[in-house]
Amino acid sequence: MRITSRERRESNTWINKSEAVMKKGLSETCYRFFSNLSNPTRLAAIEQLMKKPMSVNELAEFLGQEQSMISHNLKPLLECKFVYLKRQGKKRIYSANKETIGALFKAVENHEKKFCPTGGKCLIRGN
Repeated sequence: MRITSRERRESNTWINKSEAVMKKGLSETCYRFFSNLSNPTRLAAIEQLMKKPMSVNELAEFLGQEQSMISHNLKPLLECKFVYLKRQGKKRIYSANKETIGALFKAVENHEKKFCPTGGKCLIRGN
């Protein structure tokens, strides 16, 4: 999954406009939790790490992103324990926190099945 510059800009614009509204009604923890996951690069990385542990270079290659971009996006995921880091010799291997992320993905799938008659298309802006 390659994230285009346009998608990144649109995502950031939407997040920036929504931040003021979101901060008023949500706790700081909840806000940070979902803000961390709203970044398309981070979400794509987590999706891949749910399948198998990978190094930064492997993730960068798979996602078609620069290694520095992936490293930059893994840092907040590590801080919030959405991903774990393990050293294997000189390599740093990242893996998903399957307890948290697995439950979250399962909740999203359940929501889609029960409440999204359009198969998730209602979540795309402009529809």
